[in-house]
Amino acid sequence: MAVIALIFSALTFAQDVELTKKDSIVQSYWLVTLGANAVDDSGHEFNRLFDIEGAWNIAPYPSRVSIGRYFKSGVGLEAIGSYNRYKEGKIVDKVVMQEDVDYYGFDFRVSYDLNMILGETGFFDPYVGIGAGYTDANNQGRGTYNAILGFRTWFSDHWGLDFNSTGKWAMDTENASNHIQHALGVAYRFQVEKGLSRKGEEKLALLQEMEKEQQRVQDSIADAEEATRLAERLQKEKEAAELAAAEKAKKDAEDARRLAIQNKIDDLGNVHFKLNSSYLTDKDKLMLDQLATIMESEPNIQIRVTSHTDSRGTGQYNQWLSEQRAKRTVEYILSKGIAEDRITQEAFGETKLLNECSDGVYCTEEKHALNRRSEFVIVKY
Repeated sequence: MAVIALIFSALTFAQDVELTKKDSIVQSYWLVTLGANAVDDSGHEFNRLFDIEGAWNIAPYPSRVSIGRYFKSGVGLEAIGSYNRYKEGKIVDKVVMQEDVDYYGFDFRVSYDLNMILGETGFFDPYVGIGAGYTDANNQGRGTYNAILGFRTWFSDHWGLDFNSTGKWAMDTENASNHIQHALGVAYRFQVEKGLSRKGEEKLALLQEMEKEQQRVQDSIADAEEATRLAERLQKEKEAAELAAAEKAKKDAEDARRLAIQNKIDDLGNVHFKLNSSYLTDKDKLMLDQLATIMESEPNIQIRVTSHTDSRGTGQYNQWLSEQRAKRTVEYILSKGIAEDRITQEAFGETKLLNECSDGVYCTEEKHALNRRSEFVIVKY
């Protein structure tokens, strides 16, 4: 008993474990960034790494833009364009600048999301990368080999900040120096695809394993106490199924009853009018008397009267004539004591012919007569 109680305690714990929004992460997306950059081209390698005053050239306005595609594997591809300006008085390639000089850079890089190794770190998203590019700096153009270290911090699935530093080594080391470019920008992700984090996958695996264990325990229960609990659950399920079956049977019976009443009304036939007339014949009134009798015996039904004409005459005239036919049909039924809220009417003119007798088609009078009618449909039961 103690073992079974322990097992069921574990199963109850599993029922409390649920996947939540926190268990999902962004796995692939397109990324656009816009921000500023700072260039350290002092020529002293890492000796002036933090000499912002003397060695960093900073663009105080949006001067860097990038677009990239990042995949579920953690690999990202990104193209970057940047502009800066070497300032007079700054140290560039170990020389103090005597004038301002423009800086242009275009780079392509391949990066890797370190969360794939470290595990999901929430809003903190570090990455490393390598790449190549072309830089025109200090009036010298050069191709560069690049190495990148950076991180992004996300405030939502779409918005965040991107911080990174890129070491750029000139392919032609004789004419151009190596330098470092730092960047800070606003990052926007779109076409985001999400999936489970590593913790979410572990939780899902735990839930699946617990479900399997629960099934194995339920299949092996022989204890009377547990059998009673299982029987109670099965009884509730049975009662729910019986209730659902009863509801379905009730609906089926109502549908069958409605169909039977509609068939009974259909068996009475339609009201048929004479040409250009909206008046009821004695035969029509007799049929409507029978319809009223059916409605009296079935107080829950509501019907709609639809009236029609043949194709002869103008469309405007036929619409008016069908409205008169519907009106006279309804008035007669109401005169038999049927409540007004149990019957509605609709006129269609010549738009719903029962045969081929449209404008320009020769038909016998018998065929035209089939279209001059009022019909009856149950709309509520």
